Amino acid sequence: MKRVLKRLIPVLLMAVVLLAGCTPTEESDTPPESKLKESGDVYNLYSGEITTINYLVTSTTAEFSVAANAVDCLVEYDHLGIVRPALAESWEVSDDGLVWTFKIREGVKWYTYQGEEYADVTAQDWVDAARYLLNPDNASATANIFYSVVENAEEYYNGEIDDFEQVGVKARDTYTLEYTLKQPVPYFLSMLTYCPFMPANGKFLEEVGDQFGTDHTNILYCGAYILTEWRHQDERIYEKNENYWDADNIHIKKIVSRYNKEASTLAPEMFLRGEITGATIPTASLDEWMDDPEKSKMVRPAETSFYSYWYTFNFDPHFPDEYEPENWKIAVNNKNFRKAIFHGLDRISALLTLDPYEPERMLSNTISPKNFVAAGGKDYTMIGDLAKWTTGDSFDPDLALEYRDNAKAELEGKAKFPIKVMMPYNTSGTQWANEAQVVEQQLESLLGEDFIDIIPVGFPPTGFLNATRRAGNYALQNCNWGPDYADPETYTEPFYPDGTYNWPEKATDPAYFLEDGRTVYQKMVDDAKAEVIDIERRYELFAAAEAYVIEEAWVIPFRVGGGGYVATKLEPFASPYAPFGVSSLQYKGQIVMEEPMGMEEYKAAQAKWEKDRTAALEAEAAAGR
Repeated sequence: MKRVLKRLIPVLLMAVVLLAGCTPTEESDTPPESKLKESGDVYNLYSGEITTINYLVTSTTAEFSVAANAVDCLVEYDHLGIVRPALAESWEVSDDGLVWTFKIREGVKWYTYQGEEYADVTAQDWVDAARYLLNPDNASATANIFYSVVENAEEYYNGEIDDFEQVGVKARDTYTLEYTLKQPVPYFLSMLTYCPFMPANGKFLEEVGDQFGTDHTNILYCGAYILTEWRHQDERIYEKNENYWDADNIHIKKIVSRYNKEASTLAPEMFLRGEITGATIPTASLDEWMDDPEKSKMVRPAETSFYSYWYTFNFDPHFPDEYEPENWKIAVNNKNFRKAIFHGLDRISALLTLDPYEPERMLSNTISPKNFVAAGGKDYTMIGDLAKWTTGDSFDPDLALEYRDNAKAELEGKAKFPIKVMMPYNTSGTQWANEAQVVEQQLESLLGEDFIDIIPVGFPPTGFLNATRRAGNYALQNCNWGPDYADPETYTEPFYPDGTYNWPEKATDPAYFLEDGRTVYQKMVDDAKAEVIDIERRYELFAAAEAYVIEEAWVIPFRVGGGGYVATKLEPFASPYAPFGVSSLQYKGQIVMEEPMGMEEYKAAQAKWEKDRTAALEAEAAAGR
């Protein structure tokens, strides 16, 4: 999935957030205080064009960002990470945890791209969206997220039943929506902030048919912004929805996104000229900015995110013959070969291409990032066998050389050396290209050019994932995944059968398989998924499964997302905060300041934000939410 700059700040009392929907929310009799704030407009650049804004089908962050601002969810996260009512004014859960009932906010309208009122937003819109999502002909890339939890949704999707009335989503009346789940889902509320649980007007879906979401004229809007213009590889313009139900909390009136294939290179100078609102400062230019008395006042750390990045070994190669896919298949199925690269990769050296000042703040030793969720007062990454990886360092040159020698002995006469390692990178900027070059030089220098031949191959940003990872067109690739809900299960999807990452179910080592045909990992995940009552036990099982993936060197955990350094007028701590869903992609609540923050001002604002968040979580706990 999926995504986006999100702050990596200690998530104290995360369990409290997960419980936010377990009691009905209450409305105050006191009118809300006006939140009107002065803000400029946003002007930004993009280098990779989106292909659809059909939020019920897509699975890319860039396309999610359109939906996040155009269509609201039932609930949302505020700037402190607290669940708040959005299109659902309140909700309640049955004692057995299976039935969730939502009171839909009355008076909210659907609008066309021209701002014309189309229809009321009603409970039926979620039912109609689900019917569309669960139609296999629409090829939704996120339907599995919905049908993994909703009663009879998977059976309907697979054609095992043909009566949609049996699916666990109902409009009990005009403004009452009900979901019935397969089993209790501890993280269901957080799932509602993700695109598969967004509404869509059924009449409009019928009118536009297969044109839904193909451009800005073929969707309806009930969110904070309306995409009034979209010219392919030219410009996208969002304008504030003046009739939005929470209009007082929309401070930015216009967002202008302009296409430029050299966006990452040109953005810093365009920011200095006042043409755009913010820019990432490339590592190659960072020293120059930091040494300049005026420019240094504009630079601050970019927020890290809960996106997780890791180097992935591909067990099902589909790359050109010149990179010797059959030879790679032999090598990658040798555990000692993978472990040699696993322990041979100097991740800090690679990270210096992104952050030459504090690369350690981005380093991640696990697939699930630290501070994502906790149980029993313990961070998930410190549970069971996962803890040894969290507190250690995978880079160990001596161990890497030992595994290399073992691999050479075991592969002698079976594989041709050096093993060609086709490694794609995105050419949209210089950072990934620099990282690929560092990885190539460092690994070949340590392990020997007679052992491996790392071959970086550049691909253009548009359609990058379809051309590389999803097509199996790589041997070793830096991949990423972001959470869809607040539970470790979300980070298991890339390695589960039918994923589009490294296909471990196609490995040849019999030790990875059970008599029933499942991989050992699949069974471990299935056992963890089945535990829905004892959360501590659930997390222990997921931690064991994740530790297994790392121990077997199917991947090399690398870093969290975001990071680096930026110069921007966007206030960093006004945006919605959430490690999952689309809330963090919203411009709702954000403010364009007159001047950008510098380092010291940012650190002071961050300290205040942490204090405010802790107080907010404590208040939620005291209120029993």
